[in-house]
Amino acid sequence: IKNMLIYGETGLGKAFLSNCIAKSLLDNGHSVLYLSSNDLFESILAEYLINRKTDLEDLFKYIYNTELLIIDDLGTEVTNNFVASQLFEVINKRQLSGRSTLISTNLAMKQFRDRYSERIMSRIISDYAVFNIYGDNIRYQKRKKAIQANS
Repeated sequence: IKNMLIYGETGLGKAFLSNCIAKSLLDNGHSVLYLSSNDLFESILAEYLINRKTDLEDLFKYIYNTELLIIDDLGTEVTNNFVASQLFEVINKRQLSGRSTLISTNLAMKQFRDRYSERIMSRIISDYAVFNIYGDNIRYQKRKKAIQANS
């Protein structure tokens, strides 16, 4: 699988699954960059593009060149035209260079399309394996077991 979109409700293990994939690739000598959507769009790309900070230049290049870029929790950042255009740019450049991207989100597909545009959704649908994770919130289940064990 070249690219993946993993979506589903909060607490179902999307970030855990992403971390497992990252660890497996790292263990086999591949380069992986794991960023929350907040870090990617608000901390790195905005800071670099607006202020051209040279200390971010290597990271900026790594975003486009790492073998696997993981964008975790897409949809938790403040979404605006800048974020949507940068998301398209990242997806498009990585697609054109043959680099893999894994995106996790709590957004349903309709919410995703409405928030980021039909243009981005079209790229995702055409080139990503899309997985819907569903079930019970793992954090709630763990907490419930801990409370029962202490009763």
